[in-house]
Amino acid sequence: MTAANGTGTPGTPDIPGKLAGHCLALLTEVSRTGRLLRRAELERLRDLGERAAEAGHGLRDLVGVCLGATRASWQTFPGLTAVTTAEVRRTGDAVLAATQAALGAVAEGHERAQRMAVRQEEANRRELVNDLLHGRTDLGRLAERAERFGLRLAAGYTVAVAVGAEAYLEGAPTPHRVLRELTGRYDDRTLLLAVRDGRLVCIASDGEQAVLTAFTDLALRPGPGYPPAVRVATGRRYGGTGGIVRSYEEALATLEYAERLGLPAARLRAEELLVFPVLMRDREAMADLVRTVLGPLTTARGGARPLLETITVQAEAGYVNAETARRLGLSVRALGYRLERIRDLTGYDPAEALHRYTLETAVMGARLLDWPDQPL
Repeated sequence: MTAANGTGTPGTPDIPGKLAGHCLALLTEVSRTGRLLRRAELERLRDLGERAAEAGHGLRDLVGVCLGATRASWQTFPGLTAVTTAEVRRTGDAVLAATQAALGAVAEGHERAQRMAVRQEEANRRELVNDLLHGRTDLGRLAERAERFGLRLAAGYTVAVAVGAEAYLEGAPTPHRVLRELTGRYDDRTLLLAVRDGRLVCIASDGEQAVLTAFTDLALRPGPGYPPAVRVATGRRYGGTGGIVRSYEEALATLEYAERLGLPAARLRAEELLVFPVLMRDREAMADLVRTVLGPLTTARGGARPLLETITVQAEAGYVNAETARRLGLSVRALGYRLERIRDLTGYDPAEALHRYTLETAVMGARLLDWPDQPL
């Protein structure tokens, strides 16, 4: 790489030196003629600024090299040896204007290269995240690409997924804000953030629980003007590439169960909902339980839904009738009537512990199976 002070190493182009020489040649011509820089000349300066950025030279160094060379040659410019003060002023003004235009073109080219580099970095990061979550890419090549971002796939990783009221979009302000805040607080080699299928996904390396907590906080409260997430679910920690996929799928399943069950919690962890994959592992057995236990409720006046809601709310209220009635907006007497109907129709008494468990499990199964809206 060329040194930032303009001295090139053997075998590499001295871009800062070339840029300084080009600027001096232009300014010498301007001091002689007083003309403005031409479009082709400005584009050449933009190109040099872009090439300098690609070679790793900072804009401050490029400006310093150009101004330093200009200052060193200032008194030798042809137009500045004029006899009258007015001529010197006109020439100096033309040279300064050309210097301003030249440095502006260099800066424009430098910024153009930086933007392209950032876009390419973001594209590479998105592609890596998609491949990690896809789980069917060549592992050797994937590990090599991941190491460029400081990720060692043999380590443990945890995936968190945020879902909003509307789908997240690539390049939208909210994902950008969350990424900016996270990388400002933590080493970006410990995390990956990307939008996938309208959801915001964060992959954190082993031991970075603080990253996941911060991601959840930022997703749920991104700040004024940014739409918050509805829920954030975190999978469990697993090792290796396959572990990333597994943690991601757990987070997605957690979000799905929360949606089906209408859970009010905005922060969810996969281990908190492990009972539901177990319950749904044998779908036919669950459907049979719902039909057998809750099927008779469909004969009640008003259908099964009010009685299903009563079972759910009573469990949430800890089987305290006064609190259950308050949450349902009923009198205690009306609640008592509903409980009697549940007992008479199903044969299960919510006052008995074993019966409670059966009713609660059946109601959860009904919600997971979307019954009674969907036939079993």
